[in-house]
Amino acid sequence: MNEIVNFEGVKATVQNTRNKFLNVTFLALISIALIGCKSIGSTDTTATGSNVDPNGAAATVNGKAIKMEEVERGIKQQAQGQESKLSPLELAGARLQVLGGLIQNEVLYQKAEKEGTVPKDDDVTAEINRSKTTSGLSAEKFDEQMKQAGLDETSYRENIKKVLAVKNLIDKITGKIEPPKDSEIDAFYNGNKAAFVNKRGVKLAAIVIDPANNGEGDTTTTEQEAVIRGNEIIKQLQQGQNFADIAREKSEDQSRLQGGDLGYVTEDELKQNFSPQVATTLMNEKFPIGNVLPVPMQGKFFILKLQERKLNDENLTLESPGVREKVIEQLIGARKQLLSQSYAAIAMNEAKIENFLAQKVVSNPNELSGARPASAQDENTNTNTNSAVNANTSAGNVNAKPAAGVSQTPNDGAKVNSTGK
Repeated sequence: MNEIVNFEGVKATVQNTRNKFLNVTFLALISIALIGCKSIGSTDTTATGSNVDPNGAAATVNGKAIKMEEVERGIKQQAQGQESKLSPLELAGARLQVLGGLIQNEVLYQKAEKEGTVPKDDDVTAEINRSKTTSGLSAEKFDEQMKQAGLDETSYRENIKKVLAVKNLIDKITGKIEPPKDSEIDAFYNGNKAAFVNKRGVKLAAIVIDPANNGEGDTTTTEQEAVIRGNEIIKQLQQGQNFADIAREKSEDQSRLQGGDLGYVTEDELKQNFSPQVATTLMNEKFPIGNVLPVPMQGKFFILKLQERKLNDENLTLESPGVREKVIEQLIGARKQLLSQSYAAIAMNEAKIENFLAQKVVSNPNELSGARPASAQDENTNTNTNSAVNANTSAGNVNAKPAAGVSQTPNDGAKVNSTGK
């Protein structure tokens, strides 16, 4: 019987880990919203104030209007509900940035209509069902998140339709790309040998337990309930039940669709996405293949199963399994990306675009305040004060470290490392 580490041992550290993650995520969301605004100009109060007409046109593409409500929806999605804390200047910049993306999407969608790549209703329905299934959310939670993004069934369906139409268009345009020649494959490999090294690391599977309330059907809505479920799962594993089967049934993560499989993770990725301690444990030869290790991370409980361990780097050749295919895929992918970007640039150049928000920037460049709302300023002051207190508290601890994923570089905004799992 494989040894299984007791799940109860992580309970004491979970709340601290969860709180740190939530704080970092909150700061990162604000930072992302602000960073996206800084490089873009402003507009006048008609376009950027609180009294925005949602039915007013922000721009037109070949006579087709893009309404302000679409821009506002994009702002809401980008700022994650924090848009009220932006200054008029920052909010104006964010709107221009969102509008730029909407204009390009509309240009390409109109091209898709001409090229006959708009999907049928059945295809749109199938994609919507697929997205709901792979989201890992209950129907209630999915609808809640859709509403938080400012979408209803009609607008969500229209978005999916346009996404598929543009994807089909790009697939059609890039379908003319031919496979690379052997000489090009050889040259690419010889010039990028460092990229074809299997780094030491592990192959993992996971059962993820989320203490957050994810809506209908979620039976673990508190820390205590999550710990209880974790211990129940470990007992099932001790009794010999199949890890993949339990993952499919009880994991609260998209990886459950693959029986919990997370794929291969290098030692460096383990350190970045989990912790150095987890990396040390899993890379230790004394920790047998097949063991299970509970790990608190990002406010969730990961029950990790070690499936495979590679202790040494392995240099791959073109004859190694999958390498030649990987080179071909990368070369074709790079050409497709360049071709699609070039096609979009030409389409934008050919389209007749009127950007009303940008026009108002030119007409009224000095009317927007850079000051954030008083409530946001107060909150920012409190955050800075708390940060200073925390810094002073930990100053005497030579081992004190910032919360995982937060950059220590001054003034570059909060940064979060994603696990990508």
